[in-house]
Amino acid sequence: MKAWQVHELGEPAQVLQLADIPAPAPAPGQLRVRVRAAAANFPDALLCRGHYQVRPDLPFTPGVELVGEVSALGEGVTGFAEGDRVIGSPELPAGAFAEESLLRADQVLPAPTALDDAQASAFFIGYQTGWFALHRRAALQSGETLLVHAAAGGVGSAAVQLGKAAGATVIGVVGSPDKAEVARQLGADMVIDRTREDVVATVKEATAGRGADVVFDPVGGDAYTWSTKCIAFEGRIVVIGFASGTIPTPALGHPLVKNYSILGLHWGLYQHRDPKAIRYAHDELSTLAADGIVRPLVTARRGLDDVPDAVQQLADGTTAGRVSIEVTR
Repeated sequence: MKAWQVHELGEPAQVLQLADIPAPAPAPGQLRVRVRAAAANFPDALLCRGHYQVRPDLPFTPGVELVGEVSALGEGVTGFAEGDRVIGSPELPAGAFAEESLLRADQVLPAPTALDDAQASAFFIGYQTGWFALHRRAALQSGETLLVHAAAGGVGSAAVQLGKAAGATVIGVVGSPDKAEVARQLGADMVIDRTREDVVATVKEATAGRGADVVFDPVGGDAYTWSTKCIAFEGRIVVIGFASGTIPTPALGHPLVKNYSILGLHWGLYQHRDPKAIRYAHDELSTLAADGIVRPLVTARRGLDDVPDAVQQLADGTTAGRVSIEVTR
């Protein structure tokens, strides 16, 4: 089978190499799936660079999210049949940027029938992250104001749609006019171009001085600093990641005197600690997709040969919405 492999760490466009390797054999408790589509995610770029919290042995195939058809069942696996259309996060080193991949059977979910393959490939991580951030961690309420950084990005785009579905007023922050238009398409009530506008002043003006009740921050760096200056009384800042490359070091006296909360979200932990919560979120999200309330905004559909370029563009911050690699056409 064809698979993109990393033999040495570095920039995705430089280190990803297309190889012809045997299809992986599923171990006990695993499924092998024929990859139909795989979404490009920022962790894929971090994996190539060796900066992700998971560091598989070299060589490995990146790709942390896919939709595929079950092609083989490992020992002890029940409840699945060959041909079942499923979504999930692969078991590295057999990642999604290949014709076949491996997943843990107890972490696989049925692919939503309302979504095509490209959309379904981008439904698992982003929407699960958004759901847990807004509902489990921040307890977002209808009528509150939600501030979403990187609102046109992978997880940010999901947070915008989920915030609107929850009845919040959503303010999106983006880094270009093109991305501003994407955020508006997603349903954001207001969009701030951080390269042209003062984020703090604009949020305060839009909220009559109150500030945002909930902040969704996958960026860190300046975005986190701005958030602390426009967070509402009893507001909640949910830290998702650090796409800016800068991890904030907050002075805890500030949340004390302003009476706000800083919440962390490592969504992957729930796969091991509370898988029932993941299945509940998936069922709720699938209903929203079936009703047309949420839908991954796939802005580019690329082929398997385009993986290095697609992941590099994501790493460089030049993409908007989701980029899906269509493996089986």
